[in-house]
Amino acid sequence: MKSAASLNRIAYDPVHLLGEVLHVEADGRYAVACDGRTWQARRAASCLLAPQPGDEVLISGPDPSRVYLIAVTVQAVSAGTVLETQGDLVLRSQGGNVRVESAGDVTLQGRDAVHVRTPEYSVDADEERHAAKRIRMVAEHLHATIGETRLVGRNYEAVLDRMTLMARVSMRSVSDVDQVRAGSIDFQAEQSARLHASYTLVTGADLVKVDAKQIHMG
Repeated sequence: MKSAASLNRIAYDPVHLLGEVLHVEADGRYAVACDGRTWQARRAASCLLAPQPGDEVLISGPDPSRVYLIAVTVQAVSAGTVLETQGDLVLRSQGGNVRVESAGDVTLQGRDAVHVRTPEYSVDADEERHAAKRIRMVAEHLHATIGETRLVGRNYEAVLDRMTLMARVSMRSVSDVDQVRAGSIDFQAEQSARLHASYTLVTGADLVKVDAKQIHMG
């Protein structure tokens, strides 16, 4: 018969074993098969890699009643890795940079929103695409250097205090109606100005003046 001291020593022997994940229980504990039995182990907070069924894991604890899954040693399927935590997750570097690299794509997905806060934000890409239902941009200054611009839309509206356009060649084609409402209009051409229509009407409330060296009518 074993002594009481021997029973106490066996009952409180620490656990440190390698096993295989069978499944995840409803309460979040992992069923791990090792040492000829199935252990119930909670994932340690330091184990960020989410264990999957079939993974080889390391369980450890001070006694069989307090066993934790502390690490994933071998993944059953190494094609995908999930880092998972409960609650907020912060990646912080106290004195250096943080860099994320991928041989393929990098995807940022937030269920509610994705926020970027920084004194300077830059994107360097061969091709950039944006798809959104609504876009709102607020800036004190906007400076853009573009080789070619093409805008296709249903409605376009701009409200400005002042607009200046400088171009070598300008052409505008309007299929229906082109209207201008202004306090004063000044058109000046260095060489020639032409106004042509099937019906042309020039009216003035007080004065209509035509001045030139030669005036041809008819």
